[in-house]
Amino acid sequence: MNLNAETAAVLDGKATAKQIRQEVAAGSAELHASHGVVPGLTVVLVGDDPASSIYVRNKEKAAKKCGMNSSIVSLPANTTEDAIISTVERLNADPAVHGILVQLPLPDGVDEQRVIETIHPDKDVDGFHPQNAGRLMIGIPGFVPCTPAGVIEMLKRNEIELKGKHAVVIGRSNIVGKPMALLLLREHCTVTVCHSRTKDLPGVAAQADILIAAVGRLGMVDASFIRPGAVVVDVGIHRVEDEETVRRLFGEDEKRLEAVRTKGSTVAGDVHPVDARGRAGWLTPVPGGVGPLTIAMLLKNALDAARRSVGLD
Repeated sequence: MNLNAETAAVLDGKATAKQIRQEVAAGSAELHASHGVVPGLTVVLVGDDPASSIYVRNKEKAAKKCGMNSSIVSLPANTTEDAIISTVERLNADPAVHGILVQLPLPDGVDEQRVIETIHPDKDVDGFHPQNAGRLMIGIPGFVPCTPAGVIEMLKRNEIELKGKHAVVIGRSNIVGKPMALLLLREHCTVTVCHSRTKDLPGVAAQADILIAAVGRLGMVDASFIRPGAVVVDVGIHRVEDEETVRRLFGEDEKRLEAVRTKGSTVAGDVHPVDARGRAGWLTPVPGGVGPLTIAMLLKNALDAARRSVGLD
């Protein structure tokens, strides 16, 4: 660990994601050459939410750069739940589609869990199907949610020691917190999961060698949460649209202030960046930390799904 640094070393998620994408591109080319199979990833987008649309297009673009067949099935916001499920069932039956992702959130009135459970577990590249969640729980192969899987990849590739370390996860969502805890257990960490009802949350968090912040509250994790020299991974992402909040989080950071003045916003995470930089040993930036890893691991899952479709491990 970077125990004696006055400024935390950067855990560069963009660099790790680039490595993973390069490996996926090579794997896709090899699969095509050896078996004539091009990995196919299809995203189902319901409605016209601008943020979701941009995110989905980024996924499509990244998949194509890795040599995959990538497509988007766009459905209007008033599409019924049964119609969404029929779309998923059609993709389940298409042998050219190896990975299916339904972009969340879905419109009000649609049962997201029912839709997720319709995705065939072998095509569930988001890792949200109950069968894959159960596989993760009991430690057998299956698809793992992309964000926590990416965090593990980043820690390993930066040679962060995991075995025997105390990891604290703040957040217990099915998408990040719970699978993150299970993956850390798999790596032989001692794991504590915290949430909104944890007593003395800063005191518990400050015991961590590795602190994962996935709580969904802007800048909540300040110096009181961080053990000196700890590895701090910030999973949160929030739009910051006013200069007062920028100064509270970043001080007189002219690039951040200028972004608010010219573009209307900047982004920050669950961790107070100035506090963390002066106390942690390692820290993920926002942006450029966990975010790029999510798409990279999605592509890896899609490649793995294609390989499994031809009987490869």
